[in-house]
Amino acid sequence: MSDQVVHGFTRSATGRIVLRIDDLERGLLSSLLEQLMEILQPEDREVGDPLQDLVGIDAHAEPPSDDVLARLLPDAYSDDLEAAADFRRFTERGLRQDKIAHARQALDSLAASGAKVTVSPDQAHSWLLALTDLRLALGTRLGVSEDNHDELIARAEQDPQASAIHVYDWLTYLAETLVRCLQSED
Repeated sequence: MSDQVVHGFTRSATGRIVLRIDDLERGLLSSLLEQLMEILQPEDREVGDPLQDLVGIDAHAEPPSDDVLARLLPDAYSDDLEAAADFRRFTERGLRQDKIAHARQALDSLAASGAKVTVSPDQAHSWLLALTDLRLALGTRLGVSEDNHDELIARAEQDPQASAIHVYDWLTYLAETLVRCLQSED
């Protein structure tokens, strides 16, 4: 039996989902999750109707000008700008809060553990959503698409963004290992 520790998500003999990471990976994940939460923080908005504020409806909601936010908070209706704006008014604040909560739960589980992070089913759900958002954000910044992903990985060593490409690939690996763990539960 090998003494080599497999990093990423695995399922233990008792059926629990475990993330194994080293200190460098923990620091990187923590930093990325913190940055994601910062990006998702709602912009200052005008104070509107108190009832609308109470239930989370914004008086006005424009599509984000930042490419990453536009990818994380896409328009619901690409062919109807008015319907898209209405949908955004009713949902964007809650969507931002949900995404921040998932990233926060993943970050909190990292902070509460050592090299082995045991993940509950609820935490696994949050981890998967947070990893997806991290991949979307970084992939948007790198210009990753289905058509160029393999090419980017292949030329990563010659690319000035090589470290970011490797981080994107590592996040993909983490998401894949978590999905495998969740599928093995069924």
